[in-house]
Amino acid sequence: MITTRPGFPRWHTASAQGPRSLNADAVGAYAAAGGPGVVFALADGVGDDPAAARAARAAAAAAARTPVHKGPVEAVLAAQRAVREQTGGDAVLVVAMPAAHGGYRIAWVGDTRAYAWDGTTLSRLTTDHTLAEYFRARHQPVTPRMEHVVTTSVRTAEPHEIGTAETTSAGLLLTSDGIHKPLAGAGIRAVLARPGTGATELVEAALAHGGSDNATAIYVEPLEADSTTVRFPVAA
Repeated sequence: MITTRPGFPRWHTASAQGPRSLNADAVGAYAAAGGPGVVFALADGVGDDPAAARAARAAAAAAARTPVHKGPVEAVLAAQRAVREQTGGDAVLVVAMPAAHGGYRIAWVGDTRAYAWDGTTLSRLTTDHTLAEYFRARHQPVTPRMEHVVTTSVRTAEPHEIGTAETTSAGLLLTSDGIHKPLAGAGIRAVLARPGTGATELVEAALAHGGSDNATAIYVEPLEADSTTVRFPVAA
């Protein structure tokens, strides 16, 4: 699907199920009438079951439709209310809201990530809320299993536990761990540095590098033209 909207950045998204039994990732993007831009949200369901997929879809939709003036933390809390209305399922989430003077305000729980990209430099904006990062910050030994255990989620997070960040960059990348774990920063940079690449190529590269999870990316390019290209190759 291709959409042209004057005054908005070019952006595209891609998702793949990978070797999992279903795709429990979800994306949301919403531009309110009269608003300053597009709110982006990417959610990764916790687990590999229909309840996780439903939670991710509910979280991404609620977060993306939060009014910009309320801020990205409120977007995560809106996602929390939507998920808690369901009888089961949970997700991790990252939200990017346009800032008043350019760039984005970010909020997240769990191990979804946001990066700034200027065409040359990839800068990670988020810190994973995982057991591994908790122990790493305290200079304690870390095991591989800890990298997969999140310490915050949409359903369980308290407001003070929600991570926040800001960037002045117009170029933005949101990823589920199915992208950034197999590729890491160097792999992501290598893909985006090639002309004409974006979300689809990141998903393909993650799976080619042995990715064993759902892989989803939202890539927002710097504002260079009066068009927005939207690609949804896989729905979940």
